[in-house]
Amino acid sequence: MERQRMNLMLCGGTGCIASGSLKIKDALETELRKHNLQEEIVITLTGCNGFCAEGPLMIVHPEEIFYEKLKPEDIPHLVEEHFIKGRPVEKLMYKEPQKRSTVPSMNEIPFFKYQVLRALRNKGLIDPEKIDDYIARDGYMAAAKALLEMTPEDIIKEMKDSGLRGRGGAGFPTGLKWELCHMAKGDQKYILCNGDEGDPGAFMDRSIMEADPHVVLEGMIIGARAIGASKGYIYVRAEYPLAVSRLQLAIDQAKEYGLLGENILNSGFSLDIEIYQGAGAFVCGEETALMRSLEGKRGMPIPRPPFPVNKGLWGKPTVLNNVETYANIPQIILNGASWYRSLGTEKSTGTKVFALTGAINNIGLIEVPMGIPLRTIIYDIGGGIKKGRKFKAVQLGGPSGGCIPESLLDTPVTYEDIVKTGAIVGSGGMVVMDDYNCMVNVARFFLGFTADESCGKCPPCRIGTRVMLDKLIDITEGRGQPGDIELLEDLSQEIIKTSLCGLGQTAPNPILSTIRYFRDEYESHIHDKWCKAGVCRELSTFYIDEEACKGCTVCARNCPKGCITGEKKKPHFIDQSECIKCRTCYEKCKFGAVKVGPRDMFAKDEEKEVLSK
Repeated sequence: MERQRMNLMLCGGTGCIASGSLKIKDALETELRKHNLQEEIVITLTGCNGFCAEGPLMIVHPEEIFYEKLKPEDIPHLVEEHFIKGRPVEKLMYKEPQKRSTVPSMNEIPFFKYQVLRALRNKGLIDPEKIDDYIARDGYMAAAKALLEMTPEDIIKEMKDSGLRGRGGAGFPTGLKWELCHMAKGDQKYILCNGDEGDPGAFMDRSIMEADPHVVLEGMIIGARAIGASKGYIYVRAEYPLAVSRLQLAIDQAKEYGLLGENILNSGFSLDIEIYQGAGAFVCGEETALMRSLEGKRGMPIPRPPFPVNKGLWGKPTVLNNVETYANIPQIILNGASWYRSLGTEKSTGTKVFALTGAINNIGLIEVPMGIPLRTIIYDIGGGIKKGRKFKAVQLGGPSGGCIPESLLDTPVTYEDIVKTGAIVGSGGMVVMDDYNCMVNVARFFLGFTADESCGKCPPCRIGTRVMLDKLIDITEGRGQPGDIELLEDLSQEIIKTSLCGLGQTAPNPILSTIRYFRDEYESHIHDKWCKAGVCRELSTFYIDEEACKGCTVCARNCPKGCITGEKKKPHFIDQSECIKCRTCYEKCKFGAVKVGPRDMFAKDEEKEVLSK
């Protein structure tokens, strides 16, 4: 029987590599050689496939069979059964979390079914280290069209008509930015790519740079042609070594093919692009701070105007867009503005890439049409909350964003609608939280991040964020006082009004949104000295409800201090003098018998008097 040639698309993104995909590749190569199949079956190490929760993963083409969580010991059986005998191995396929039913094809998996890929159109389909793979999927066709068939004005008009807004967070119209820089006078202009991406839980840009580096270069070529730039820089944080190496390889390959450098495609247009590795400063995501860093100076924002489109890098007209923005541009030029506008809403066109993470089943990278409801993302694409827990909030926009409660889950994901909730779309970080989370502590975490990352140039941000952080620490450690909530609200407004750059102007968002939707938790911390989620240790007392306890002993067996006692099938007890409030018993109990009470729940009268002070 004639065997069908197969292509094994093995995920080689950072997440899957960390999970062992390179060992899977080695095992596959060994088994294919063993059976003399290495000529018939090709292994392609792709970039990030997106479904990070299921890695290491592999898609078998042309059948599109989806295998998940592979281990080296699975490979001999897989090769024998599927690649030789033609019987796909069901036990290695994806299973829906709730139904536990097998889903063999990638297109049938809900995580992929609701997505529309444009910026991520090549994810999992090409070898990012081979320029020919990119060219085979219409790569550099848009650049050729822009350089050989369009004027700079034509390119700018197409971008303006598309309605593409910057995907780095601010959402400024891309075409308008390009037009302003095109009109600016200067003997030298620069085009920059922001791949710094410092938000906790965000990995959108990293994945694009790893999976499809040539699309970033092509977008920059088109942008450089539009504004008249001859020099470009990609600013990438040094913590992204795989992205840096693949980008550099892509630059070298593009130069070898005559797609970068002097007189590209004999068009008379020249562009050189270099990679600059940043040191991981969050503030360098702000455009003027990034440019100062590129100049070899300390990354600190400068007042605007003048804006970078008139006076940017080394005082020359400069355009800065982020990775995802550039990834959209080739398809807009190739297919037209009306094609791009066919998805999304009037003011928020196209698609948006999000990094979906937190207390959700399907952690990964997704691309969805703008205007899709948050509920669809979390429950249909994301597969709902882990372990059947109750949804509490979703945090959008990174440390500068806000927390959106369950009552607003039907909010469409657009720049305008998300801002109304008190959050921002930002660059695309989406952190889902369940009812185990304390929202006061969440605000403390994100403000702690921005306070540490403040460059210190302006007093409102340098001092104001630290004052608010100290107040949040007091509240979460039981020292909160009446009036603290109002003080936090007033300080937030002043910092927003007076900070120099976007870091300080948006730093209070987590506080304002959590007070807005979870004020009762602040009041409970301050007035009742009680963290109902059991996160803030100084405000939590764990105890066992005797009526609900089944005596299963799970809590006692998992307690790291051994302070839970009781006989099997009889109620258990927690020794409060030994309890370290680690929450292990609370999280492990399947019957809801472990409860959380205020800190002085078991205190004597004289102890309560001391604690109240």
